[in-house]
Amino acid sequence: MEKTAIVGVAQTKYERRKKDRIFADMVFDVTREALEDAGLTIDDIDSVVTVSNDFYDGRTISGMAVGDASGGQDKNISTVSGDGTFGAFYGLMRVLSGYKATIVVAHYKGSEGSVPVTTNGMFDPIFQRHLGIDAISSAALQASAYMSRYGITEEELAAVSVKNHGNARNNPFAQLPLSITVEDVLRSRKIADPLKLLDCCPVSDGAAAVIIANETVAAKAKAKPVWIKGVAHCCEDYLLGDRDLADPVALKEAAKRAYAMAGIANPLEEIDVAEVLEPFSYMEPLWLEGLGICGAGAGAKLAVRGVTAMGGKLPVNPSGGALSANPILVAGLARLIEASLQVRGEAGARQVPGAETALAQGYHGPCGQSQCVWIVSGKQ
Repeated sequence: MEKTAIVGVAQTKYERRKKDRIFADMVFDVTREALEDAGLTIDDIDSVVTVSNDFYDGRTISGMAVGDASGGQDKNISTVSGDGTFGAFYGLMRVLSGYKATIVVAHYKGSEGSVPVTTNGMFDPIFQRHLGIDAISSAALQASAYMSRYGITEEELAAVSVKNHGNARNNPFAQLPLSITVEDVLRSRKIADPLKLLDCCPVSDGAAAVIIANETVAAKAKAKPVWIKGVAHCCEDYLLGDRDLADPVALKEAAKRAYAMAGIANPLEEIDVAEVLEPFSYMEPLWLEGLGICGAGAGAKLAVRGVTAMGGKLPVNPSGGALSANPILVAGLARLIEASLQVRGEAGARQVPGAETALAQGYHGPCGQSQCVWIVSGKQ
């Protein structure tokens, strides 16, 4: 693969409701800040990718409303309706196809809609949608399947929530920095068995942007380039009944391809820090299994044993992850931004010392139907 790098990043603070910022305001803010971070101007950008969804924005052709705010005038601009990691993947493809630099901008305002109503729309309209299934109830089905197969306890999953909310205390962008215990998680209100309130992400507003550039533009950028070493995405069957919810097949294949591109043979030994998209506590261990960090059923022990803690063998979600802020569509791009800040050595109080190679993962669709994996490094 030609040498490409992330040369600018920006994200808003994630909040329950941004009353004073409309979609375009948030997009303009992170576009400007990403350009400032890179030391570039909008004239250095010749391609724009926005990440939005008509259901979430409550309007058709939702990307058109933020085209000008993202600097799309007189440029090749298009929209990805999916997680921000997929938008970044498309932006990378643009650069590899000959564009100099692409800015990828994602936005979401969960405060202006109903998450159960909008996520119900991603299910089969004939057999499933009328049952009222949504992102939360489908996640509960997946959590139950996963726990039942491997004998995983609610206490083990609660340890993930404790770790990530605790990590969020070091992240100025996080929405829910909390000092909680396993008992606090277990006593929190039941949302959809076996998921409790503190097993679930909050509703969030926010936006984020990254600039992906070729080697020539990266050489003149102000920020330390974050070199893209490997990336891949894969998708599973649409119908939940056609899938094994306790076996993240798409993630396994995406990870395999990304590792091969990056030359990684042993991810646990060769990756210094990981940011994974876990709106629900059970997802972090399940995704780590899919990423080959550990064997099937072993992921739930990692947080309990401190393997994934700050100071552990492989810190996971030093930012606090999506459990601490989950603006849908933006959250995966935030994982890529956090991974980039880590290898730049600019993650502040959440910095993993000596991090040189980082993993970022995002997903879209019910129960992780589509998966995207990135490997980035501070070394060219």
